[in-house]
Amino acid sequence: MMRLRESLVAALVFAAATAVSAQAVDAKTFRYATTGDILGLDPHANNEGPTNAMKSNIYGRLVHRKPDLSLEPDLAVSWEKVDDTTWRFKLREGVTFHNGNPFNADDVLFSHKRQTQETADMSFALNTVKEIKKVDDFTIEIITNGPDPILLLNMPNFYIMDKEWVEANNAFEVVRAHGSTNFANVNANGTGPFKLVEWVQDTRIVLEPFDKHWNQGKMESNVSKAVFTPIANDATRVAALLSGEIDLMYPVPLQDIKRLEQDPNTEAMEGPELRTIFLGFDQWRDDSLDNKGEKNPFLDVRVRKAFYQAIDIESIKRVVMRGAATPTGLMIAPGINGFQEDMNERFPYDPDAAKALLAEAGYGEGFKVTFDCPNDRYVNDEEICTAIIPMLERIGIKVTPNFQTKSLHFNKIGLAEGNDTSFYMLGWTPGSYDALNPLMQLMSTGEAGHGDWNSGRYANPKVMELTQKIKTEMDEEKRNGLIREAFQIHKDEVGHIPLHQQALAWGVRGDTVKSVWQRPFNDVDLRYVVMK
Repeated sequence: MMRLRESLVAALVFAAATAVSAQAVDAKTFRYATTGDILGLDPHANNEGPTNAMKSNIYGRLVHRKPDLSLEPDLAVSWEKVDDTTWRFKLREGVTFHNGNPFNADDVLFSHKRQTQETADMSFALNTVKEIKKVDDFTIEIITNGPDPILLLNMPNFYIMDKEWVEANNAFEVVRAHGSTNFANVNANGTGPFKLVEWVQDTRIVLEPFDKHWNQGKMESNVSKAVFTPIANDATRVAALLSGEIDLMYPVPLQDIKRLEQDPNTEAMEGPELRTIFLGFDQWRDDSLDNKGEKNPFLDVRVRKAFYQAIDIESIKRVVMRGAATPTGLMIAPGINGFQEDMNERFPYDPDAAKALLAEAGYGEGFKVTFDCPNDRYVNDEEICTAIIPMLERIGIKVTPNFQTKSLHFNKIGLAEGNDTSFYMLGWTPGSYDALNPLMQLMSTGEAGHGDWNSGRYANPKVMELTQKIKTEMDEEKRNGLIREAFQIHKDEVGHIPLHQQALAWGVRGDTVKSVWQRPFNDVDLRYVVMK
């Protein structure tokens, strides 16, 4: 696993500043905010950044990923490879869930069955697992369908639940449908270092340290209470930080970075993120959603390439992102296993070529399309989409923008819902930090664990064949060759339009926060927050 330079993830330590803010009654209370609320508390239901970050504070995994992306024991104290398809894990003894129930191997076996349900968005992490066997109460064996080169890399995405608690509350079924829920989605009972005190949806989440956590007293954190507040409006979020109402916020609007740097009590933390922002198309319906009675234009690769070449990514980088973005030609970032540097070149920006492609495809007069974008999920997401609209209109496309909060956006484009989208924005950080993850989640479909966020249902039999081989190829050179071949097919077919990797920008108060790790996956792990 690649290690990021220490300077990219090192803890930010502030010099002593002014007295603690008047609003801070308890100096160990950590108050932080981002753009939107979590999608739910069920650890197996939704694979979404801020949601994963929150449940990672509450639920334990066999293996935990540290800020430098290396792996360390959590609920498993050790592991070994028995043979090509068998891994043996020794489990940690003396662990309890937040409600006092003891943790053992039965909870791991139960969690495997629950997380591999068809409705579980986190099922991708266990896609190669054939079964999990109980050797004894604190020993399990994970048997895979074939050799799995990244099994360990996926283990931080395998969340362990309390079998007794789930069954007692009739919450085995993972519910993702919009407007539906279950007990596990609004309550929580994990083995993690923090326990849920309160969740008032769209208002706040309150966590407190779990005093019986197996590592209590040895973590960096001294936080006595954590209060998470979703604040959608950028100006309001910045104002809350400057006034001392919160101690950390992200993302910082790019235009406000200097403002935070100039305030004696705040600091802007900046670094690279491993998330790729991209656009997708409806590639499975025969008929157009936006042009009734007409053929779906996105089934034609010439149309998809025309959209790609109509987008001036350098203008977006310069004007919208203020330089805080790295344009990309691939669906993964540098630092992800399998990244191919020489393939990262984009198709050239060329509106005239785009018009010619549309004319060649029979759309010389253009067509109508609805553009689905979130307005509170990624850095300047709405502004990016707003900038793209006139670029597309310049080649004859009549665009209707549909900007929504992330929960509504994900419900609209998600496969668990009506998948009611023609053209959309999405961002992706591979949970395993390996190219197999986006190949499975974004670039293939039709099998369990594949295509959970392939909202346009891009499909190519050869890409699926290569993806299956990549799952079990243990030779790194051969594996990278297979990844290259799959990426080339996807790029030639313009399966998606990769845009850029956005830069991380956090705002932190130096008078209340002593140190915090800015991890490249843009989340707040409370294990690494130290208050003054």
